[in-house]
Amino acid sequence: MEISELGTIIMKRMKMTEPPTIGVLKGGVAGLAGMAMKAPAAAAAKEEKKAEKTVFELKLESFEAASKIKVIKEVRSFTDLGLKEAKDLVEKTPAVLKKGVSKEEGEQIIEKMKAIGAKVVLE
Repeated sequence: MEISELGTIIMKRMKMTEPPTIGVLKGGVAGLAGMAMKAPAAAAAKEEKKAEKTVFELKLESFEAASKIKVIKEVRSFTDLGLKEAKDLVEKTPAVLKKGVSKEEGEQIIEKMKAIGAKVVLE
């Protein structure tokens, strides 16, 4: 009795609406069919969550050698790096410039970097 109450208390604290599914084989074909129906629905839900990506990384893939100083200055403008850290980051190309960027902010930075001769991608 106490164990069943503990289960409901844990579900409320974890804000779960359904009890977790435990893989127990039921006798007969009906049990297997029920388990088979749950698997595709779960896979479809995971695919939908992947499509809704809101946080991205900016990755510097390459830049023109003549515009290296401009690239370093631009990297310093949108990150909180000092001159030496920004220079080291640019020299390690390909490297991740910034993590946790929204799509709009990332696209603005990409346009600025393209204007000075750098190739940056949003991942």
